[in-house]
Amino acid sequence: MNKIVLITGGAKGIGKAIALELAKNHYDIVINYLTSKEEAIKLKETIINDYGVQCLAIKADVSLENEVDQMITTIENKLGGVDILINNAAIDLSNLFHLKNAEDFRRTLDVNVVGVFNCSKRVYKHMFEKEYGRIINISSTNGINTYYPMCIDYDASKAAIISMTHNLAFEFAPYIHVNCIAPGFIGTENELEGYDEQFLKEEQEKIMVQRYGEPEEVAYLVKFLISDEANFINNTIIRIDGGQMGSC
Repeated sequence: MNKIVLITGGAKGIGKAIALELAKNHYDIVINYLTSKEEAIKLKETIINDYGVQCLAIKADVSLENEVDQMITTIENKLGGVDILINNAAIDLSNLFHLKNAEDFRRTLDVNVVGVFNCSKRVYKHMFEKEYGRIINISSTNGINTYYPMCIDYDASKAAIISMTHNLAFEFAPYIHVNCIAPGFIGTENELEGYDEQFLKEEQEKIMVQRYGEPEEVAYLVKFLISDEANFINNTIIRIDGGQMGSC
């Protein structure tokens, strides 16, 4: 039987690339989305038609415990449970620092941090029962040493995910491996839109390989970390940033 993978925020960008790559490699896929219904349904149809695996698209706000519970219950009823969780859902409400407010800060933490907690807590019992589980948390180099006050809330949330990775790995050992990926500048639509050409040029010059990453390259790393070849990798933070040389 194929392993069941839940990808939060899986309809676009990095999440979509992960869904396609894993479907291609015979994993059954669950695409979680909140606002991107059209994209999620289209991706679901592509996965089923092109790769012949099972695929669900489920709307849920990962920051809300009851919606996460309903989503996982649906997966359990239809597919049997979640074997692999990719905590990818995130929001970035970037704005000039003096225009930020506590409400937006809380919303960012709710989705990006509490969402990881809610999903991980809900799936781990099934994984323990099977004595197998993989959780991949998608953080960012913004949580390590890339500093932009305009996204101070996003940066704080991504640093928190790194801390949570260590705690969850400790709590869920030995059967569930918890690892974290910290992408740098990945050339998704959401990542590139809204910036002027000069800023993008300056940021690209900070990357040793002199280009932005592709979402598929993050997907390749996810594919490796959930494979049997990575069975001795646990509680690790892996940067995928092309050799990013710092910030600002």
